[in-house]
Amino acid sequence: MLVWVAMIGVWIIDRLLKVLVQTKFTPGETLIVIPKVFHLTYVLNPGAAFGLMAGRTWIFVVTALIVVSGVIYAQFRIPRVEVLTRFCLGMIGGGALGNLYDRLVIGRVVDYLDFQIWPFVFNFADSMIVVGVALLIVHLYQQEKAQGKSTSENDLTRKPT
Repeated sequence: MLVWVAMIGVWIIDRLLKVLVQTKFTPGETLIVIPKVFHLTYVLNPGAAFGLMAGRTWIFVVTALIVVSGVIYAQFRIPRVEVLTRFCLGMIGGGALGNLYDRLVIGRVVDYLDFQIWPFVFNFADSMIVVGVALLIVHLYQQEKAQGKSTSENDLTRKPT
């Protein structure tokens, strides 16, 4: 259930933010929030990060469908006690859904978060994918490290036979 709540929640927030940007800005328009640090800039991105692979929408649609399918499949396989893992998967799936919607309905992805120290404009969905993947990697690393530690402690406490 948590995967579904996170995934749909991320998608709804992403949609609301994008609709807000689309109704308040024209493409290319910028609002300076913090000078030389953070702007809101409405960009219609036909590709991936940095506009790479523009015009190859089908690759991103297929990739998003695979990601969302994988998240849905995984949510049935991951134990309910794995709350953080399930939440991270929901974030990733919701971000993928957000950008998939844009590609299917608009033909491009609506981007608007423009940190001036970063070379490209991105959106909430992109952020959720990156944060979800980063948290998942850290969480899995910590789990593996803890399991390795408990295994080595068990080896030390075992009596020789």
